[in-house]
Amino acid sequence: LKRISQSERRRKRNQHIRSKMRTVVKRYREALESGNASQAGEAFKVVEREIRRAASRGVIPKRRADRSVGRLAKRLNAVSQ
Repeated sequence: LKRISQSERRRKRNQHIRSKMRTVVKRYREALESGNASQAGEAFKVVEREIRRAASRGVIPKRRADRSVGRLAKRLNAVSQ
């Protein structure tokens, strides 16, 4: 049926976007733990872009995106000071 193929296509797309988002978050956390503030700052820009993109495509809710970006920014500010 058409519905099955549509949902399968959407599932693969969502899976790809979510996986990419989690990967950049993991790289950002590694940059934070290394203590390199400039590298963490660059990684944060990438993370925020990916999270917002996932929210705009409906993979995650917009409020969850706002919340996670805020928490990640808070950690960056703690390292920067």
